[in-house]
Amino acid sequence: MSSRLAPLRGAPRTDVSASVVVLLVSLPLCVGVAVASGVPAELGLITGIVAGLVTGMLPGSRLQVSGPTPGLTVLVFAAVKEYGLPTLGVIVLATGLLQITLGALSLGRVFRAISLAVVHGMLAGIGLVIVAGQLFTLADHKAPGSGMANITALPVLTAEVATSGPALTAVAVGGGTIVVMMLWKTLPGTARLLPGPLVAVVAATASTTFLDLPLKRVQVSGLLTAIQLPDIQELKSLANFGVLSTVIAFTFIASAESLISAAAVDRLHDGPKTDYDKELMAQGAGNTLCGWLGALPMAAVIIRSSANIQAGARTKLSRVLHSVWLLLFAALLPSALGMIPVAALAGILIHAGIKLLPVKELRPLWREHRGEAIVLLVTAGAILITNMFQGVLIGLLLAVVKTAWESSRVHIDVNKNGSGQLRVHFHGSATFLRLPQILDTLEALPADRSVELDLTGLRHLDHACMNAIQNWAEQHNAHALHFQRAPAPV
Repeated sequence: MSSRLAPLRGAPRTDVSASVVVLLVSLPLCVGVAVASGVPAELGLITGIVAGLVTGMLPGSRLQVSGPTPGLTVLVFAAVKEYGLPTLGVIVLATGLLQITLGALSLGRVFRAISLAVVHGMLAGIGLVIVAGQLFTLADHKAPGSGMANITALPVLTAEVATSGPALTAVAVGGGTIVVMMLWKTLPGTARLLPGPLVAVVAATASTTFLDLPLKRVQVSGLLTAIQLPDIQELKSLANFGVLSTVIAFTFIASAESLISAAAVDRLHDGPKTDYDKELMAQGAGNTLCGWLGALPMAAVIIRSSANIQAGARTKLSRVLHSVWLLLFAALLPSALGMIPVAALAGILIHAGIKLLPVKELRPLWREHRGEAIVLLVTAGAILITNMFQGVLIGLLLAVVKTAWESSRVHIDVNKNGSGQLRVHFHGSATFLRLPQILDTLEALPADRSVELDLTGLRHLDHACMNAIQNWAEQHNAHALHFQRAPAPV
């Protein structure tokens, strides 16, 4: 333990100030993500505390900060609704153990091979679902449920808000929170010493308290009362296929988000880079403890991490200390959380959901890599229409099909030699995906000409194509047909 703490003792003073900045960014996110996930606000704080005190101490990414993330909000909400709050802890616990196993097997780097279009589509789908759901919370209404159900119910929500004074008040508070965060970024750097989300929440809390507005507030009871240790009955739920699929979805999304965030963080500083396997194990250790305590799952979040680096952090101390301050705040000032209007937290999450949408990147991506843009849009739409797990699987399948299609390009040249014989040259990779093109070319050849096929230019020839070419040759047996040396079918 002493060797692990050694880097912290030599940490610069900027790490202490950076930890305060990260605290101010993390606090509204921890509470907001918990409320949006349909769980007590204290569970978000517990996850934030564990993220620094456990994951923050472990090797992996030195400056990355973890905690409850908007990216998992949709999954957590669905899991709690389907299986109940006690089972959530078991799901998170199993997620952590699976992450540790993957890291120990050196599979952390595998997540870097996932199609970037699928990842961006996943984040965009999450953003759309978050925005659609939090628009109801913004008006102090309960969301119907799934992404499509929320979207189809928006006209009804609009009509209800237009005729309800309290709902209009809540929308004004939540909308004002979004406006403050957007305007805060336009101020000079020296004026933005405090993070925009914190300023927006404090302003909304102060104004609603002063005016005594009848809005829903965050419900708090205490950290210890929120902890729910899993029992044997909940652990047995892991035998349920639905619970196991949820564990896999949690693992995939939390790991992918953490490791992609680590890659982005590495570009923001010049220090030691991330060890992806160790980082995955560190995330797993944190999720294992969060699951044991019945809290929310964690992942690395670029919002917290970039704030940490921009505030001058140099070592792990900043992310560890931010959890210490979070613990002290939750223990000493729990009543302050009960004053926060839920609509303000909805505004923060809507703002975070909008930032997940690749609006600026989509147009150039469509011009230069249309296939990637289609994968992104299909993944996002599938998540919105179905659910997170199925949407990501659809995106991955489409990305694989796209890659197979692009890698199986085959060029066919038909030339005539001096004797009038047709010579057909094949180049590239001939797979079943290109079978229609190959057969159309062969069947379009004149029936009264001698044909010679040259397959030596093929890098790959699968069994389906080889069989189709041989069948065509048998039907063309009235004419001279010569096969040049060709690659063996795979």
